Amino acid sequence: MSVSQFKVDSHGRRTHTCGALRAEHVGQTVVLKGWVDSRRDLGGLIFVDLRDRYGITQIVFNPEHNAETAKMAESLRFEFVLSVKGTVREREVAAKHAGMPTAAIEVMADDLILLNTSEPLPFMVSAAESRETTASEDLRLKYRYLDLRRQELKNNVLLRHRVYQAVRRFYDGEDFVEVETPVLMKSTPEGARDYLVPSRVHAGKFFALPQSPQTYKQILMVAGMDRYFQIVKCFRDEDLRADRQPEFTQIDVEMTFATEDLVFETAEGMLAQIWKDVKGVDLELPFPRMTYDAAIRTYGSDKPDLRFGMELHDLNPAFKGCGFRVFDSVIDEGGAVVGFVVKGGGDTGRGKLDKLDKDIVRKKLGGGGLIHFRLPSDGSELQSSVKAEVLPTEFVQKAIEQTGAEQGDMVLVMAGAAPKVFMQMGDLRLHMAREEGLVEESADGPWKFLWVTDFPLLEYDEDEGRFFAMHHPFTSPQAEDMDKLGTDPGAVRAQAYDVVLNGSEIGGGSIRIHNSEVQRQMFDALGIDEEEAQMRFGFLLDAFRYGAPPHGGIAFGLDRIVMLLTGASSLRDVIVFPKTQSAQEPMVQSPDVVDAHQLRDLHIQLITKEDDAD
Repeated sequence: MSVSQFKVDSHGRRTHTCGALRAEHVGQTVVLKGWVDSRRDLGGLIFVDLRDRYGITQIVFNPEHNAETAKMAESLRFEFVLSVKGTVREREVAAKHAGMPTAAIEVMADDLILLNTSEPLPFMVSAAESRETTASEDLRLKYRYLDLRRQELKNNVLLRHRVYQAVRRFYDGEDFVEVETPVLMKSTPEGARDYLVPSRVHAGKFFALPQSPQTYKQILMVAGMDRYFQIVKCFRDEDLRADRQPEFTQIDVEMTFATEDLVFETAEGMLAQIWKDVKGVDLELPFPRMTYDAAIRTYGSDKPDLRFGMELHDLNPAFKGCGFRVFDSVIDEGGAVVGFVVKGGGDTGRGKLDKLDKDIVRKKLGGGGLIHFRLPSDGSELQSSVKAEVLPTEFVQKAIEQTGAEQGDMVLVMAGAAPKVFMQMGDLRLHMAREEGLVEESADGPWKFLWVTDFPLLEYDEDEGRFFAMHHPFTSPQAEDMDKLGTDPGAVRAQAYDVVLNGSEIGGGSIRIHNSEVQRQMFDALGIDEEEAQMRFGFLLDAFRYGAPPHGGIAFGLDRIVMLLTGASSLRDVIVFPKTQSAQEPMVQSPDVVDAHQLRDLHIQLITKEDDAD
């Protein structure tokens, strides 16, 4: 295509998008602009599907109607950029494209202007041919601007936009104020690793990118803002997974004089607004609630998936005094024998169960071994992986009765220290649900929400030899557990809560500490002395001295919410320019080296691996 074939765009602005024309537009002269999605040459008569963000319209180039325009159309290729002027007419063969909103019409081209050409693509982006692209993710991330032309990815971005608007409409209607908090802030390491930004002006000092606007939003409550929200970028320098990115987006919320019930009610209202606006679904409110302890003991997880059954059962009552050494020793030492039912699993072969024990239970989950009881569907006698002379049948029957297993079912059992064995069984439960086809990720639900409440305030790290905050160090203890903070910190429950959807945590928050003395006790429990506390959090402690009101809030993972709404398998499919699992951005190739003078300005000297070895 020579330069001489490019013409000035004399068509002016487009009159319609490629997804707008309908039968009522027949007879109108229109101007469309977009990309060539596909081209079909039927011996001089050429059909082009013209695509933009809004849809696709079929353009007809007929040499009998306009020979010059039809001749130009012979040279069109994928992703050429066009302006087309023509007349809307009724489409003769609409059935083939019945699912397309513009199926009833086509545009007979009167004039064609070539706005730009395209080189051959590294992978197909045509709406007709790229629905299931075979291109590798690395290639698609490198050419992300092309990948975003694919309808599937484009739809994810558009859905995300609608989520943003739903969030803002809801909170504005509830008198929340949208406030932007700083991106360059103070490093307060407690949890994930900070991304640090060196200061040019203050040699040897660093800003940190926020892991959360936590301290700022609490200070906004002290400032009397009363109700705050923000859709905010946050950063954590941590190892990545499919559902984790180094930079991510939160819906951040805080309220003065908040109770847990008020936070729950407001959060549910916001989520209901999203699901109504984006999916046309009315969520059932209020969401069910479950304590952390009950979630661990019933589902083996603090983010239980409620889309299927397989609840865990503590079988200690059934096996107490059974004489089976493994069970007896675990029960005597305060551990647990835990089981769940696999419906219809009574005919599972021994080889498959042996493989499950070896590859999943022992290798992957670190369990001591799997025991199973099978009730064959043909009504034959109970099959146990432990001989009756070692584990008497009467005790097995008690366990079967407790779990509610029926003929044709199977009971899987593990024994070990609590709560670890419950969590191992929770992982096995999820594995079996996938194996049995009980879980299918879908953009159409079902949507099983749950509040998990009463988390432990602190968790002990054996390697570090100290307690860490399970959520963050500003979470308020339960009032009835306050006295234990100095004597038995591991037993203190928090006024903390997570909202879970289909086995994924999509939000978490707490009622905050607003009293300086309680905050000091919390720092003591975390091994943070007064000097360190003042150095790291002095600005917040000072604010608490001037009439800090009770307050609380929550933060939602917006990326994860969008991932669930779209049925995507990775956060990378719902973020416009995501990072890879090695925390790189292939399109612009970041992170990258910088000039030596930039490092000098920042008072930084690089240490190579060789220097470090010396």
